[in-house]
Amino acid sequence: MKLPIYQIDAFTDEIFGGNPACVVPLQDWLPDELLLKIAKENAVAETAFFVMGKSSIHLRWFTPDLEMDLCGHATLATAYVLKVHLDYEPEVIVFDTLSGELKVECHADMLTLDFPTREPVRAELPQAIKEAISTQPDAVLVARDYVLVYPSQSMVENIQIDRHKFDEIDLGTGGVIVTSKGTQCDFVSRFFTPQATILEDPVTGSAHCSLIPYWSKKLNKQDLVAMQLSDRKGTLYCHNNGKRVQISGKARTFMVGHIWVD
Repeated sequence: MKLPIYQIDAFTDEIFGGNPACVVPLQDWLPDELLLKIAKENAVAETAFFVMGKSSIHLRWFTPDLEMDLCGHATLATAYVLKVHLDYEPEVIVFDTLSGELKVECHADMLTLDFPTREPVRAELPQAIKEAISTQPDAVLVARDYVLVYPSQSMVENIQIDRHKFDEIDLGTGGVIVTSKGTQCDFVSRFFTPQATILEDPVTGSAHCSLIPYWSKKLNKQDLVAMQLSDRKGTLYCHNNGKRVQISGKARTFMVGHIWVD
């Protein structure tokens, strides 16, 4: 079986920046076991698979380890593939996903994700996370992911993770976000996932479903610019809209090809 594949760098306007995602269009759904094997072989943070429907596009996301309930950068990458490579005409793309209906608006070279808010609430820091991180936060919140708030960008940049201790934590499909106010933007973050093939996700759109409402209240702003401080770095243009958040970014094509599966 021959399948098309696209590798897209999301939340960046430069190749080798942002977060790489593979996008695989399908005519019909393949077995989940095969989808997971393809994602593992691709060896990027997320592989998006989609099947065209009559009124929406059925979209799913797989890491090399499991299926995710929400992924921002691979959704942006899929929208980019539809517009740039597959000549999809509507300016608003509607996806049917595990997180409900998701829309992406396409304006020139900017793509805007419309995602559900996941407002974090105050929480206690689990002992396992406390022991795995080099610097303790000022505040701890949780939604799907734990959100650890630090007083400075330099602390976020320099935080170290004890991988052995960190991998003893089971957060399901969640991870650990470390964040602070930014020096050249509104806020910054990094994202770590225990028990995952890829420890640090380069740019995590779904994490901003929690970061946007938090920093919007903290800074008393509805429109914010965010940067994720992985080695690849990424820029996200954010808007807080109450129960929804809008996350905008650019993308670039790295690779177009085919994969072969028996």
